[in-house]
Amino acid sequence: MKRSVLALGLLAMLPLAAVSAAEGLSYNYVEGGYAATDLEGLPDADGFGVKGSIAFHPNFHVFGDYANQEFDNSNLDFDQWRLGVGYNHTLTARTDLLTRIAYEKVDLGSFGDADGWSVEVGARSALLPALEGYALAGYEDGDQVDGDFYGRLGAQYKFNQNWGISGDVKLVSGGDRQWFVGPRFSW
Repeated sequence: MKRSVLALGLLAMLPLAAVSAAEGLSYNYVEGGYAATDLEGLPDADGFGVKGSIAFHPNFHVFGDYANQEFDNSNLDFDQWRLGVGYNHTLTARTDLLTRIAYEKVDLGSFGDADGWSVEVGARSALLPALEGYALAGYEDGDQVDGDFYGRLGAQYKFNQNWGISGDVKLVSGGDRQWFVGPRFSW
């Protein structure tokens, strides 16, 4: 029910969607693809993920991620999602300062769940006409985990104005790593 209401709310904002002030950067996109996690002391996990963002003002956007992954050599899977709001401020004609805050949740089924939050700050830039990238530093904390600092690096290669392929890696100070790669549709 909550997901349906959220989806309807995001769809209702589509007519109001705005674009970034920085040339070539769009905060309106949806992407899906392969997701993988390497947790210290636990088996690796992989599966699929979907991500999206909708700008509702030239400097603000809402974003969300969802991933379903299964631990290697087991039937145990988990759902991980986050929902947040971001602020982008133009630094140059092709670069934005980016700050984001999000609510996060991990659901391990019968093993319980964990709620938390994260905050990120960094830069996103149109490096070349067909290539953009970002670098973010973040901090996350929750009810079942101690706070951790992390770095997030990502890039997108654009085939045309709407389609591209994107990749993202998150490196957590405790040694955990997360990857995502897949096609992106931007508008």
